[in-house]
Amino acid sequence: MTYEDGGPLVPIERPRRLRTTAAMRRMVAETRLHPADLILPAFLREGIKEPQPVSSMPGVFQHTRDSLRKAAAEAAATGVGGIMLFGVPRHKDATGSGGTDPEGILQVAIRDVKAETGDALVVMSDLCLDEFTDHGHCGVLDAAGRVDNDATLERYAEMARVQAAAGVDVVGPSGMMDGQVRVVRDALDGAGHQDVSILAYTAKYASAFFGPFREAVDSSLKGDRKTYQQDPANARESLRELALDLAEGADMVMVKPALPYLDILRQVADAVDVPVAAYQVSGEYAMVEAAAANGWVDRDRMIMEMLVGARRAGAGMVLTYWATEVAERLRSD
Repeated sequence: MTYEDGGPLVPIERPRRLRTTAAMRRMVAETRLHPADLILPAFLREGIKEPQPVSSMPGVFQHTRDSLRKAAAEAAATGVGGIMLFGVPRHKDATGSGGTDPEGILQVAIRDVKAETGDALVVMSDLCLDEFTDHGHCGVLDAAGRVDNDATLERYAEMARVQAAAGVDVVGPSGMMDGQVRVVRDALDGAGHQDVSILAYTAKYASAFFGPFREAVDSSLKGDRKTYQQDPANARESLRELALDLAEGADMVMVKPALPYLDILRQVADAVDVPVAAYQVSGEYAMVEAAAANGWVDRDRMIMEMLVGARRAGAGMVLTYWATEVAERLRSD
């Protein structure tokens, strides 16, 4: 709005007044990042003596037991809210039996991190078969080679019980099987683990952004996951998945990936009164690191802008491979 006093038009309202200094911008910021908002995904690989770098994700490693404990302790010390654990087994088979072995690598990871950090870090675990199957799919296959939804649910129930027995705080069923949240909730409650929470992978899209992750978990995938992960073209479908997950007992819900699906994240956040997470996936991480390595972008600013964008779109929590680094930066600011 302007007025005229015989001279040039002069603004009455000047939004730039609230942008004049760093202190002013900080004071009036509508969205803030806190270390407790961040969750660190981490990989424990069976049978290695030294951490193995993931070539497509500079700075990310397949951990040994010792290096995982160290990474978890560092995350807790910086105030990171949680850690999401993935297991990389030495041996795989058609049913992913390592995922339900009480002494399997993921259960080892859970016990190690809980022993190292206690209640200082919320310990979460990926509840899915893809890391453990020789075909790389998130479930067991039928005679025709298709993922058998209901047979897979039986395996998820077993996984839930062994992960809870190992001491996990939160399970994250990520396979996008119909009915998975209900089956996991029933399995947990039936085994006396009523206090273990479920972070539902509510809107998980069949995304090209997952590519580097498959190196991180030594994926054996043949084909694709388009028959169970969501079509990137669809938005309303996410709200249907959301309603089902909540009805089945989800304590928290997630959108994955984050950056290409901020519109979905906003719709989900507006629709629920439970905590909402976004997963800043491997491809999002890799493209920033690659561009920064070439001198094309300001790495630190881009990381913070992407995280703030996810929070602004409605995520209360963000899974990010930069969690510890960003938490340390936030503490020093």
